Amino acid sequence: QVHLVESGGGLVQAGGSLRLSCAASGQTSNNCAMGWFRQAPGKEREVVAAISWSGLDTYYTDSVKGRFTISRDNAKNTVYLQMNTLKPEDTSVYYCAARFTSVGRRYYSQTGEYRYWGQGTQVTVSS
Repeated sequence: QVHLVESGGGLVQAGGSLRLSCAASGQTSNNCAMGWFRQAPGKEREVVAAISWSGLDTYYTDSVKGRFTISRDNAKNTVYLQMNTLKPEDTSVYYCAARFTSVGRRYYSQTGEYRYWGQGTQVTVSS
């Protein structure tokens, strides 16, 4: 079992920045690939970024490339999402997700590939 808690969401003006954190607890001694997803009202949950257990490989959805950065600190069992140049269309509930993996350099970009999810944190970008 892995328990995930997100933090760092809030209200920000367009062009501003936020840093989300996801603290993992439980069986985190096992290799876990991580991802950030978001879901706006009336829309499906979509991947934002993903990172391999090693941290060496990352994935970004096209709409956030060059603006968002995913990173992790395995010593702290924490994954981060630095979000810069935020836009109103980034407004969503952001979720952290985790899954065990035996491949240190693989990321996972589909919602169905993750077993563990956090409760979500609201990000609102005003225009």
